[in-house]
Amino acid sequence: MAREFATCVEYGLSLSKRIYYGKEMTPAATAAMTRSMSAKSSDVDESYFPTAVMAYAVVPEPDMVDNPDVPSYQPYVHGRCEPPALIPLHMHGVAAMEIDCCLDHANVCFSGAWRVHCIKANSKCDVRFAVPMGEQGSLLGVEVEVTGKSYHSQLIEAGDANNEKVRKGGNGQLMRCSTYTFKIPQVEGGSTVSIKVIWSQKLLYHEGQFSLNVPFSFPAFVNPIGKKISKREKILLNVSSGVGKEILCNSTSHALKELRREVGKMGFLYDAEVLTWSTSDFIFSYNVYSKDLFGGVLLQSPFLRDIDDRQMFCFYLFPGNNQSMKAFRKEVIFIIDISGSMKGDPFESAKNGLLSSIQKLNPEDSFNIIAFNTETFLLSPLMEQATEEAIIKATQWLNDTLTADGGTNILVPLKQAIKLLAETTNSIPVIFLITDGAVEDERDICNFVKGYLTNGGSISLRISTFGIGSYCNHHFLRMLAQIGRGHFDIAYDADSVDFRMQKLFTTASSIILADITVDALEHLESLEMLPSCIPDLSRGSPLIVSGRYSGNFPDSVKISGTLTDMSKFTIDLKARKAKDLPFDRVVARRQIDLLTANAWLSGSKELEQKVAKRSIQTGVPSEYTLMVFAPDS
Repeated sequence: MAREFATCVEYGLSLSKRIYYGKEMTPAATAAMTRSMSAKSSDVDESYFPTAVMAYAVVPEPDMVDNPDVPSYQPYVHGRCEPPALIPLHMHGVAAMEIDCCLDHANVCFSGAWRVHCIKANSKCDVRFAVPMGEQGSLLGVEVEVTGKSYHSQLIEAGDANNEKVRKGGNGQLMRCSTYTFKIPQVEGGSTVSIKVIWSQKLLYHEGQFSLNVPFSFPAFVNPIGKKISKREKILLNVSSGVGKEILCNSTSHALKELRREVGKMGFLYDAEVLTWSTSDFIFSYNVYSKDLFGGVLLQSPFLRDIDDRQMFCFYLFPGNNQSMKAFRKEVIFIIDISGSMKGDPFESAKNGLLSSIQKLNPEDSFNIIAFNTETFLLSPLMEQATEEAIIKATQWLNDTLTADGGTNILVPLKQAIKLLAETTNSIPVIFLITDGAVEDERDICNFVKGYLTNGGSISLRISTFGIGSYCNHHFLRMLAQIGRGHFDIAYDADSVDFRMQKLFTTASSIILADITVDALEHLESLEMLPSCIPDLSRGSPLIVSGRYSGNFPDSVKISGTLTDMSKFTIDLKARKAKDLPFDRVVARRQIDLLTANAWLSGSKELEQKVAKRSIQTGVPSEYTLMVFAPDS
């Protein structure tokens, strides 16, 4: 789909050369005009993929392309565009963003306006929007205004997909990793289309620093043609640490002016008239400084007309910047899929990511590799110390011995890995599963691992999972990681496999506090905690656990865990009301993903309904809901 999109944009830019803007008015050079003939096809995809919110005229017939104000009266063009060409529209007025950051979460509200500058007057075309979002982005809502009409997004239960709202407005789709696209029907040439779009995304975390990266890089061809057309950019940024600790601003891509500062909160504004639209993403990084591990508990009442009348809670732990807190020694087994579907770029990218991850191990760590299709292939019958010689041996084995071919059988290599790690002591045994496939016995695999851990197997075993592409069962991989107290991530395209795999492995392997438990909650009348198996605290990521309860929540809770020297660590976290902190937004995506994985494993229709209702209430899309775009009455 991404390749087709890029090809349609490239063709659309070629068609836009038909447009006459007036004497001495020339459009900015596009990539189509400057690209060398030797450019790779993959380069074409990247050049035309949106890096900010964009609008495109959907052109099924080339003859409809012209300036609605100054007709060029060009010769008639026979034929149709199959699929329709996409001409990027010119953006006018103000491009504005309002961003709210809390804990490791950001809510982004973008607004902008585009003119249908490329379609004849009195002719109409659909307008397609593309909304690229940042890390783990989720579209929350859209409002569109066109001359005389307005549209809004709405979540409905997937079973209602044939209702009147879908037929009138249609629905969008996710393209590639975190880019959502949708169409607004029949917009007249020369009209202005305005949009307000809201999405959530995750902040990246590394050694006490949070980093926000919001797509805000516009290509030159969206700049309107003309010398007196005003262009203004405005970014309002609100940062709340959520933890009552001082925020230290590190860097920013745009010239922010500080509006306010108080303990744990800051506000900034960027407001400028510009000659051309921004050509860089909005990037902002800050520290929530604390030398030692710290945390807290936030409490919030349910919403008005909430489907669950129980109280909400969220507790968090931050690793802090104390370098004396060492990470656990690790014994890691990488299980890598070499089935036929991995052939080509996915397999090469997975190998590179695996080798980069091995190089992150310390000499005292040990590792092994199990490759699998319908058979299994073992690097070594015993665990290998992570020496330079062993890493070279693993590199040669991966490159010279393995080829992607055959079917997929995950359970056999998983049992092999568990057996190899069964005798682990004074270290964390980690299984790191890499696959792009789906297998029939996925529920059996989850139940097997759950039974093994429950029945006194290696209680410290950790399983992290990494999916490649959209075909693999994300719910299975997330559930397996949840059962194994590990982490899960996915790369939708081969280009992002290496980076995302290394990032996941860094989080999964830099554990500083393990086997975490929460005391003082046993006297509550009811308790729902997500995830139910609390993950470890890693240097690479804060730990956030949330849920619902009824009864009297204690003034503080005791968090206990195991340190690298196998001693016990405890910390008392004070509970406080979450005033002016939208922590329900922070946890909504997490909760829906975890509940969806549980619904998949159990096959519970009741749980599916619960997910759907929570999705509609919070505005966060889910497996059991559909986002539709309906005209306002």
